Formats: sequence, C-alpha cells, structure tokens
Amino acid sequence: MSFKEGDYVLIVHKDRKYLRKLVKGMSLNIRGHTIHFQDIVGKDEGQKIGEFFVFSPTLEDIILLGFERKTQIVYPKDAFYIAFKLGIKPTDRVLEFGTGSGAMSAVLSFLAKEVWTYEADTNFYNNALKNWERFGLCYNVKAFNENFLSAFVEENSFDACFVDVKEPWEYLEKVWKVLKGGKVCAFVLPTTNQVSKLLSHMQAFFADLQVFEILLRHYKTNPERLRPYDQMIAHTAYVVFGRKRM
Repeated sequence: MSFKEGDYVLIVHKDRKYLRKLVKGMSLNIRGHTIHFQDIVGKDEGQKIGEFFVFSPTLEDIILLGFERKTQIVYPKDAFYIAFKLGIKPTDRVLEFGTGSGAMSAVLSFLAKEVWTYEADTNFYNNALKNWERFGLCYNVKAFNENFLSAFVEENSFDACFVDVKEPWEYLEKVWKVLKGGKVCAFVLPTTNQVSKLLSHMQAFFADLQVFEILLRHYKTNPERLRPYDQMIAHTAYVVFGRKRM
C-alpha cells in the first residue's frame, strides 16, 4: 500500500515510535534526522526513508499513540486478551459501560457485529466520540451518554459484556438480566479490595469466576545483548470474569 495525503503513518526511529497524519507541512525531527510529508507520500509501507521506517499503524498503535485520554484507558495488553476471553463472534452484540476514552470500544468493535456502550460523564463521552471520528473507528458502535443503571435495555439481548466502573457490584443484577444465558462478562478494577467486594456479590449471578492480571515485559532487541528493559508497566488492572448462571 502506498501512503497518500490524509493517511496516518507510524514512523519508527530506532526504538521510538511516532504517529502522524500526512498533511502538507508535516515533519518530524529526531536527533538531527528529519522526515517530511513529501518524503512519505507515494511511498510503500515498510520502506526505509533516511533513518526512519514508515508503516501503517495497527489498532494498538492508534490507541497508545493517538487516543486523547481524559481518563485511564484499558491497556492493549489487557484489552485484546479480554476480548479474546469474551468469545466474541462476528454475529454478536456486545455491551460495554464505562466507555472512558473509547479504547476498549474500539477493540470490541473490530470483533463484534454491534457494540452498545454507555458513559455517564459527558466529558469522557465526547472525547471518546472524537477519538473514534479522528481515526475512522467504531462505525458499528452505539454510544449513549447516560448511566447504564438508568438505561432501558431488553433482557437477554447481549452476547458478551465488559464493565469498567468504580463500583461494578451495583450493576450486577441488571447485567445478569440483559446478558444471554451462559455468556461472559468481564470487569477491570485497579485495587484488590474492589475485586474482593465484586467477587462476594458475583456468586449470586455468575459462575466460573476467574481473576488475574497480565504482566508484559519488553526486551531490548540487540541480538548480542538481549536483556529486558530496566523499567516496565507492570500492574495496570485486575481482570475479573464470570459466566451468567441460570
């Protein structure tokens, strides 16, 4: 694929990555090396231009480098595995509430037929819409600026559910009602006391409960001195899963 004006491009310089939109006048200068708009337009992805490589960004690149954040996002290391564990099929309708900056919505959107997402905070809601519009994402997402507790939703209408709110135990009965039998709901929480309280409430509504966290450690890619980076993003969230019991 050749890059054209208006495309987003991932520019890689050694171990650093930059996401830029190809508009006239765009340039990037790193340690005395510069790449310009006219250097990239018409080139194929994967090419080396001076000291830079140019690629089409993945969804992970867009979320980490491009999304504006008004609140903490669900990190891709958690988000993609959560989506896999939810067992989403291309025919499924997925429920999400606690939209935040819209990162998890974008991941779910890639897998499902339809995503319904609820966000009570108007500032977060509007920011999520801007993130999706900016990158042409979430065409199959129905977004609602309201608290899920007050929303009217038909029972047994969702094939999977993802929850990212401070007190998820308050929503369990309603989630149980709108989720189809045997289907999976996932929750993310930052602290162990929240997880304990959620688990104590889940047992009346869900079975096959699971709790875990995902630790991801990157390595320096020098083949003669292969070793991990000195710092890592370790704990980001605890992830809780359960299947709707009847």
